[in-house]
Amino acid sequence: MSMIESSSRPYEECGVFGVWGVPDAAAMTALGLHALQHRGQEAAGIVSYDGETFHQHKGLGLVGEVFDDSRVMATLPGHSAIGHNRYATTGGTHIRNVQPLYADYAFGGMAVAHNGNLTNAGTLRKALVQRGCIFQSATDSEVFVHLIAISLYGTVVERLIDAAKQVKGAYSLVALTPDNALIGLRDPLGVRPLVLGRLPDYDRDQKNGGWILASETCALDIIGAEYVRDVEPGEMVVINEEGLRSIRPFGTKSQNFCVFEYIYFARPDSILEGEPVYEARKRIGCELARESGVEADVVVPVPDSGVPSAIGYAAESGIPFELGIIRNHYVGRTFIEPTDQIRNLGVKMKHSANRAVLQGKRVILVDDSIVRGTTSRKIVDMVRAAGATEVHMRITSPPTKHPCFYGIDTPEESKLLAATHTLEQMREAIGVDSLAFVSRDGLYRALGDVDAREAGNRYCDACFSGKYPIELVDQEGQLVQ
Repeated sequence: MSMIESSSRPYEECGVFGVWGVPDAAAMTALGLHALQHRGQEAAGIVSYDGETFHQHKGLGLVGEVFDDSRVMATLPGHSAIGHNRYATTGGTHIRNVQPLYADYAFGGMAVAHNGNLTNAGTLRKALVQRGCIFQSATDSEVFVHLIAISLYGTVVERLIDAAKQVKGAYSLVALTPDNALIGLRDPLGVRPLVLGRLPDYDRDQKNGGWILASETCALDIIGAEYVRDVEPGEMVVINEEGLRSIRPFGTKSQNFCVFEYIYFARPDSILEGEPVYEARKRIGCELARESGVEADVVVPVPDSGVPSAIGYAAESGIPFELGIIRNHYVGRTFIEPTDQIRNLGVKMKHSANRAVLQGKRVILVDDSIVRGTTSRKIVDMVRAAGATEVHMRITSPPTKHPCFYGIDTPEESKLLAATHTLEQMREAIGVDSLAFVSRDGLYRALGDVDAREAGNRYCDACFSGKYPIELVDQEGQLVQ
């Protein structure tokens, strides 16, 4: 993805993965987390269960850094496991905040991992502390742990349902229980994704073994699992020796799936809600070309998330597609930047201009979003320095005018360029000859919805519209319409 610096991009979400009834479950989970690495690069963790004992290993860094030793994997025996990739949406990057979270309860041990954000985590946390609960982390995921502990219900499933009914927010959750069950739970509006898969070696008529839960289908592909279906909004799936059971503790509600998954967050080879992400992004590029075409010589994506949309833009406009910016995939974690001069060179560590493509050309840059605008300005300056005579920027999302409270760590509204500048002011700020964003109508046409207003009721697009579908309890208790 074209994520250049955290100060100028929406932080990515987290990724969750779970496997049940499979030999070497932890190794399978590590592979799944590799496929979900784009959803979080700050930390990774795995908890496995061998039927008697839970085992865990967590660390800061990429999956390949945390689980790079066979001796580490040997400490994670069991036929079931859950894993988590973290991007620091709340709680910062400290080892105590790395998931999965494990707790010893009166009924036995249990591990929980979740992707998303709870909008009443602060309110619940304060009430739990007043009751005597002692928090070990700063992540809102621990709220689930304590709500399960104090629940008066008998079974683990009932306790988790009790906890889920008290939280508000967007989340996909996986859990391992002491009665050897893997549980997946998706928030009532289905804002965050969660898919169910099965390894093909396990007979479809056979209840046991081979079940997979993951944030995206690309994590199924890496282990050779077959996509079964999406876990539905508000659905809990319980997988144990009796097979798979579906529970709907919230009843039936309308879906508000995060539209930014299609634009930026998901890997292009994933399928979300039945829609291939790659094809959706190409269609967004086509719509963008129809809405805001301009004369130019080349269409250049800002890699990597801009590539499919730039292909679509080029196909629709008839302007050649070229890789005018090359991404360095071996940057790793950013080194300490002691001076402003070195810090300003950071963009060149990750992206380089392809002068042979850009020199003397009128260039259309296709990118997924503009948040603060500082990265866009650096990219534009780099392209101009490579000899481009004109630079036109086309963005495959509507303007990001509002912060996200559902698991994407965007800046506050006053730091969002589109919230504080007109389109012309934005154009001047990033230094392009022209600037255009896809319209909400164009975005939803690309996703197969003609009526943007109706589509806005099916997707969460609060970062564009300001319409928050889930109550923002910790934000002064307001339900924003």
